[in-house]
Amino acid sequence: MCGISGLFHYDPACQVNPETLGRMRSVITHRGPDDYGEYLAGPVGLAFNRLSIIDLSGGHQPMSNEDGTVWIVFNGEIYNFQELRQDLLNRGHRFRTRSDTETIVHAWEEYGERCVAKLRGMFAFAIWDDRQKVLFGARDRLGIKPFYYYTDREQFAFASEIKSLIEVPGLSREVETSTLAEFLRRRYVIAPNTLLRNVRKLEPGHWVRVTAGGIRIERYWEVPLEQPVRIREAEALEQAGALLEESLRMHLVSDVPLGAFLSGGVDSSSVVGLMAKLGVRDIKTFSIGYDSVESELDYARIVATKFQTDHHELRLTPVGFRDVLPRIVWHMDEPVGDTASIPLYYLAEFARREVTVALSGEGSDEIFGGYPIYSRMLGYERVNRIPLAGLAGRLIGRFAGDSKIRKYAQMLGRPLEWRYGGVGGLFSELQVGELLRRQQPGANGVARAYEQCRGLPPLARMSYVDLKTWLPDDLLIKADRMTMANSLELRVPFLDHRLVEFAARLPRELKVRGGITKYLFKKWAEPLLPREIIYRSKKGFPVPTKSWFRGDLAGFARETLLASNSALTQFFSRAGIERLLRAHQWEDRSEQIYSLLVFEHWHRQFIGGGTKPDPRERLEQHSPVAP
Repeated sequence: MCGISGLFHYDPACQVNPETLGRMRSVITHRGPDDYGEYLAGPVGLAFNRLSIIDLSGGHQPMSNEDGTVWIVFNGEIYNFQELRQDLLNRGHRFRTRSDTETIVHAWEEYGERCVAKLRGMFAFAIWDDRQKVLFGARDRLGIKPFYYYTDREQFAFASEIKSLIEVPGLSREVETSTLAEFLRRRYVIAPNTLLRNVRKLEPGHWVRVTAGGIRIERYWEVPLEQPVRIREAEALEQAGALLEESLRMHLVSDVPLGAFLSGGVDSSSVVGLMAKLGVRDIKTFSIGYDSVESELDYARIVATKFQTDHHELRLTPVGFRDVLPRIVWHMDEPVGDTASIPLYYLAEFARREVTVALSGEGSDEIFGGYPIYSRMLGYERVNRIPLAGLAGRLIGRFAGDSKIRKYAQMLGRPLEWRYGGVGGLFSELQVGELLRRQQPGANGVARAYEQCRGLPPLARMSYVDLKTWLPDDLLIKADRMTMANSLELRVPFLDHRLVEFAARLPRELKVRGGITKYLFKKWAEPLLPREIIYRSKKGFPVPTKSWFRGDLAGFARETLLASNSALTQFFSRAGIERLLRAHQWEDRSEQIYSLLVFEHWHRQFIGGGTKPDPRERLEQHSPVAP
């Protein structure tokens, strides 16, 4: 896993400034502390920071072909590179290393833009072809690895993280106000947009081609947009099992120590169980918990005991939150208001003491139908067939005293696109209107996703929306940044694109049946895991911020959000923020409070040019739990 960055001038007579390229590279050294390299040739410059995983001695980048006419910087892992390498050898290509990086170089020479269709893995890369005078960049199908870019009349710049692009002369540090409403609705901004003006995200499954004539972006892969197939449960179980084992086996390839995050939920437990089934010995597992009901350490211990792993636990408290929040915001790059970033940061730091690569369970819920809200929304589909359901909902909403009852009553009679905006909802449309000081037309990535999947069944549409929005722009950003902040590579075997394609075609009854979410996956897991792990209530990655913001951190939240020099007051209503803080005393508004704290600190660091956290500074130490 690594960090990439680069510059391209449209005018071939212009030279890339080596100092600019050096600053772009050095600011993301945390992504690759083992090695670095730069390539400069007139109007193009490529830079690289390496975290050594495969071919430790021969994987230096930027890497070229035999005659130095094609150069690459690459972040990620290509899991089928051995198979692809053999195909290229048969076609006459010569290799100098055994790295997966060199495979992409020769695949570009052989297949051009079509090379990305040959790759199975997680990746973001940029290739400079000096013969064609083309800069070609691509991002993996699901958006596991990041690719940001900035362009103006003179130049095109790209990087793994936004903080590299800030070093490019010409980029103005301004908030893209047209995305503020989406941030409030979702807690993140959906690609290709960001909250920093003129900085864009290359969307998952897309490539970009840059020449002196400008840029062209195209999609090379899409989640299957077809009606579910008819398949017997036994056949589906067999195919799912084969694909899961194949993906996990590929994700185990590494020349450095490898372990797994273990929450005690069915996803991470299945990863650990499969590792054991495939013969991995002395599996190192890592868990994090709290001195509160949100803690899942007991469940993680059950799994660790069953598979006799080398288990490590960490207990987190609100102590140190003030210090870690600016660091999390700095590393997240984008303001993402997901409280799970906190434990994930500490867990990655904890695991890095033992391993360089960790496996995790992200993606299973999106592809197999695991979120409880899916079942709830499908229930509305049935109820809304009843005449006058909408009228009943409005009457209940008018007289109900409980805000949650009013919220769900308003959904009666409403179409799916109105009811379901994705897993990561934050502020309602009414609350957004009350909070924003100035309303303006803006981005709506969820509506765009719904346009793409029109005609599919309700569950398939919800899954598609989350695969296109919540997964890449919250979960995977968080997973990439919090692990790479600690120089740890995270792998997500559930997001192998062949497994995703298989799951996308499954009928609803094999995903959600009789109130059981992720039905097929759980049936597959029954011989592998204890039932108490498979069928317990889903918790996600819980953080006790509800009690924290009512207790230890209440004063900190108020002082930060209502400070006279707060950046929030430039964009949001002070009265609205005060109402939010008061409301948290009787109903949980902790996710909203956290998101505004994230925005405030992001603005200070990325817009206001405030002090950046020192990565060498030691944070408050939390207590490892004795196994």
